[in-house]
Amino acid sequence: MDLSNLKPAEGSVKTSKRLGRGQGSGRGGTSTRGHKGAKSRSGYSRKIGHEGGQMPLYRRVPKSGFKNINRIEYSGINVDVIQKLAESKGISVIDPVVLRENGLLAKDELLKILGRGEIKLKLEVSAHAFSAKAKQAIESVGGTATKIER
Repeated sequence: MDLSNLKPAEGSVKTSKRLGRGQGSGRGGTSTRGHKGAKSRSGYSRKIGHEGGQMPLYRRVPKSGFKNINRIEYSGINVDVIQKLAESKGISVIDPVVLRENGLLAKDELLKILGRGEIKLKLEVSAHAFSAKAKQAIESVGGTATKIER
């Protein structure tokens, strides 16, 4: 077997309809578009969502919800994750730059420290926001929780 005798599987390749190639082809004349009307013309396109005059689905379904354009989205990292990172890497200063280097924070994300878990090391933590429990946990072992302005 070589490249010269390869063929596609039986029935996997269909030949397309050759339209508008004369009356003898059986698909000349109207070329399967029927007679007259907008749909038979070139350049025809129906509006998206048009249902032939019936009230379209996007207008039948009621609008709902609200998107607050002033919402500030934080990426949350828990205290136990910071504890693990500090132990494994031997770091005493935690800030967004350190977390980005270790793959815990994306480039333009804002950082919020959350309170799950416990912390044993004295750390200097800098973040855009802290939960009350996280701030209390960091400061209870003698660390500092510094808020960064955006």
